[in-house]
Amino acid sequence: MRESGSLLREYFSYDFVWYALIVGVLVALCAALFGVVLVLKRFSFIGDGLSHVAFGALAVAAVLNLSDNMLLVLPVTVLAAVLLLKTGQHTKLKGDAAIAVVSVGALALGYLLMDLFSASANVAGDVCGSLFGSFSILTLSKSDLWLCVILSVVVIALFVLFYHRIFAVTFDEDFVRAVGVRASLYNLFLAMITAVIIVLAMNLVGSLLISALIIFPALSAMRVFRSFKRVVICSATLSVICAAVGILLSLIASTPVGPTVVAVDMGAFLIFALIGRMARR
Repeated sequence: MRESGSLLREYFSYDFVWYALIVGVLVALCAALFGVVLVLKRFSFIGDGLSHVAFGALAVAAVLNLSDNMLLVLPVTVLAAVLLLKTGQHTKLKGDAAIAVVSVGALALGYLLMDLFSASANVAGDVCGSLFGSFSILTLSKSDLWLCVILSVVVIALFVLFYHRIFAVTFDEDFVRAVGVRASLYNLFLAMITAVIIVLAMNLVGSLLISALIIFPALSAMRVFRSFKRVVICSATLSVICAAVGILLSLIASTPVGPTVVAVDMGAFLIFALIGRMARR
């Protein structure tokens, strides 16, 4: 225990640890806020589809040797969110099928591109790190930090600003349309914000584990609370704590950050499920 404490004190003297904690906490907070909405609207699988698209875009950026892959990954993922929403609503290829087609295709093409054109000698390691979130969050630069902070503040501000509209669209789209509000516009807004969160979360948990940040805190909070506001507050608080604990545990145990954070989220879900079951007795 003393060794772990001294090790953490030593780690906290390095800027990269603070960068990782700040980014991890902000990403977890954004994912939890909109995760509640996505789970209630049954949009949570869109996170899987967009995360695979983001991986494909990341592979293209790596092949092109872009110094800042965010310049390609972010707009491509946002565009994919718009196309997925439009495709699922207005064509014969409905929502879940559209997401499956796009996600599997992007994942396969991304891996193929990295295998064919990668300059790295360890392609398998690069792919594994991109998919599962190796230690990339521990290599963030100051510019990466500020970009994440700015985008996270924008996402949180939008959630607070449109909270009542988001609440209404989440629970009763027909009523929202009846009073003259364009529900489709808010669904598009949710899809685009989800795309931004996906891109921000790639450094933390990798492409394949992003959905865990969206789903687990929301489901955990729903096991105990029933009102929307309490679920949102609990989900956000729990997600931030799990992200911080997961990052610190990964530093102590030298484990990959992404899987460690997700494991902590899973543990929290089991605890909240038990509390919820005991409360109903």
